[in-house]
Amino acid sequence: MNWITKFIKPKIKSLFEKKSSKSEENLWTTCGCKNLIYREDLQSNLKCCPKCGAHHKLSCKERFDIFFDNKEYELIETPLPKDDPLKFQDNKKYTDRLKSARNITKQNDAVLIAKGKVQNIEVVVGAQDFRFIGGSFGAASGEAFIAGVQHSIENNIPFIFFSCSGGQRMMESSIALMQMSRTTLAVNELKKKNIPYIVILTNPTTGGVTASWAMLGDILIAEPKATIGFAGRRVIQDTVRETLPEEFQTAEYVKEHGGIDLVVERKYLNSTIGSLLNVLLKKAEAQVKNESSNVTVDQSLQSAS
Repeated sequence: MNWITKFIKPKIKSLFEKKSSKSEENLWTTCGCKNLIYREDLQSNLKCCPKCGAHHKLSCKERFDIFFDNKEYELIETPLPKDDPLKFQDNKKYTDRLKSARNITKQNDAVLIAKGKVQNIEVVVGAQDFRFIGGSFGAASGEAFIAGVQHSIENNIPFIFFSCSGGQRMMESSIALMQMSRTTLAVNELKKKNIPYIVILTNPTTGGVTASWAMLGDILIAEPKATIGFAGRRVIQDTVRETLPEEFQTAEYVKEHGGIDLVVERKYLNSTIGSLLNVLLKKAEAQVKNESSNVTVDQSLQSAS
C-alpha cells in the first residue's frame, strides 16, 4: 500500500463524509412562545423558558433531582402487573407501545416512586413521565401509586405526587378505570392516619386522574400555565355551545375559580412544600394528641360509671 492509498485517499473521502458537529447535535429547542432556546440554558433554568416562563415537561428522575434536598433520594420498587391482559391492538399492538415507551423512558411504566427529604422532612414522592404513553394511568401506575401510599403509612411520612397525564390508559379499558377507585381508597387511608397528602398538578393534568387522586390532596398546587381539566376544551365548547375564555383550564384560571390552592414556580416548590409540611405535620400531631386525650376522658368516664 503506497502513501497515496494510505493517507491521501482517506483525507479526500473524509471531505465528503457527513461530519459530526455540535450544530448537528440538536443543541437548540423551541418553546410555545416560538422563541429558540439553547438547550443548556433551558436545562440550567430547571426546564423553564427564560423568555416566557413556560414550564417544560420533566422526566421522573429530572423531577426528583430538582425536588429532593441535594438531589438525594432512593427509588422504591413497585409491583409490575402482567402486560396487556386484554390483548389490545389498534393500529399498533399495545405490547409494542409499551416496549417503545420503556426504551424511551428507561422505566417500566409512567409512574416512579421515591423517598428522600424535602427541607429535611422525610417524604415519599411519586411522579409521572408524559413520554410514557402520555403519562396515561393503567394497572401498573395504580400499583405504583398504592405502593407509595403504603410506604407513607408504614413510615408515617407525607405523600407527595406530581401529576402529568392525559388520563386513564385506554388500552387497558375498565382495568384502567378501576384505578380511579383504587387510588381514591388509598388516599382515604392516608387521611384516616392524618398523613399529609400534597398534589402538584403539572402540564397537563386531565381526564381520569383529575376525576380521582389528583384533586384529593390536602393542598393542591399547580405549576404556572399548566392545563388542568377533565374533558377537553373543544368537547366542552361543543357541549355548552359557548365560546370559552382564552385562559380556560389554565392553572391561574382554575385557582381564580377555587379549584386549586396555589400556583407555584418550579424553583420554589421545594421551599414552599417544606413550609406547608411543617404546618400540616404540626396540625396532624395536635389532632392525634387531641384524639388520644378524648379516648382517655372516655375511659375515665366509663370507669366512673
